[in-house]
Amino acid sequence: MAEVIYRPARVSGSVQIPPSKSAAHRALLCAALTGAPCTVAPIDESADMYATLSGVRAMGCAADFAGGAVRIAPGKAPAGTAVVDCGESGSTLRFLIPVFAARGVEAAFVGHGRLPERPIGVYTALLPQHGVQVETAGGLPLRIRGKLQSGEYRLPGDVSSQFITGLLFALPLLEGDSEIVLTTPLESKGYIDLTLQVLRQFGVSVRETARGWAVPGGQAYRASACTVEGDWSQAAFFLSAAAVGGGPVALHGLRPDSVQGDRACIELWRRFGLAIRAENGVYIAENPRAGEPFRGLRGMRIDARQIPDMVPALAVTAAFAAGETVICNAARLRIKESDRLAAMEAALSAIGADIRGTADGLVIRGRPHLAGGRAEGCNDHRVVMALAAAGCDCAVTVTDAQSIRKSYPGFFRDFRAIGGNADVVDMGE
Repeated sequence: MAEVIYRPARVSGSVQIPPSKSAAHRALLCAALTGAPCTVAPIDESADMYATLSGVRAMGCAADFAGGAVRIAPGKAPAGTAVVDCGESGSTLRFLIPVFAARGVEAAFVGHGRLPERPIGVYTALLPQHGVQVETAGGLPLRIRGKLQSGEYRLPGDVSSQFITGLLFALPLLEGDSEIVLTTPLESKGYIDLTLQVLRQFGVSVRETARGWAVPGGQAYRASACTVEGDWSQAAFFLSAAAVGGGPVALHGLRPDSVQGDRACIELWRRFGLAIRAENGVYIAENPRAGEPFRGLRGMRIDARQIPDMVPALAVTAAFAAGETVICNAARLRIKESDRLAAMEAALSAIGADIRGTADGLVIRGRPHLAGGRAEGCNDHRVVMALAAAGCDCAVTVTDAQSIRKSYPGFFRDFRAIGGNADVVDMGE
């Protein structure tokens, strides 16, 4: 276990945004399904990436990191039941369950942290309707056997887009055609758009319909060298740091035409009052009023339905913005690595913010400065990273610093590179 101590600083400098974790999960799985040698790069060596590589190996592929890339090659499928350790990665779990089912491979899925408690009921209800036996006591471990059959798949769009993505990977492998039909409105649409983009890159076609998606069967994934774009959800932490800590902060490695829903961070922080300009593909964020009360920032209303991962960073900026910020339609954050709404309410309250939780969001009244103090990281990478921006104003000690390894192991290094103060203290076991 470790703690990180953030101390006040004016930030300024450049950062190379890491490759998108969401795009990398998808590219690694598609590459494994080609049955041919493929290289996916760049890839950050985060815990979630190792979880997906574990799943790829359980499929019978060879997969190893080499110089910031992952090389995948066909291998021999393991005999007997495949055991898939998904770590704490919800994407790994929900993407791989239907893929193993489509291949008719008996598999047992295990996980750690909060993953065994996270919702999986969409699959436990749906897969038995299509030829797959599911054994579970309600979460993980979960065992499947039998071969997935084509047909109509009806599922909600507001629990997690990861269930839809898992089916989009699996259904093209079946002999017959299938259709995915949404029974509730789709949330986090950007993640589905990203899935469809990666599928096209690997030669798989899916057609959007008025009800969902039509998926032709009998398709084959085609080998493709894949370049992983930068992660817009991680860029949000540096925009928040620039809003509180001044800047200028130059963000490299982001695609302006990305389909990632979190690309909305640029417009959201502009609405807060942060100046952001693009120069030769680099986004430069600066707050020349960082030395003033409220830093020239203003509160606003934020619908987080399509951008749930940005809520922790948005909440920290809102804590310093004049007036009231209301974040709504974020109830799904209660079933992430932590209850992120409760975690951010508790953490920001602990360091002096005026914040209260609602059923589906947060209400924050900004203050010119925060008192600082000690906050619980709740073993949640996004909570720990979000609080770095608060540390630009006041001293903040955050527990569970090691949790950043899940998605962005180089975060503290990159935060220091723009002038941030982050001292990590190993607390032992």
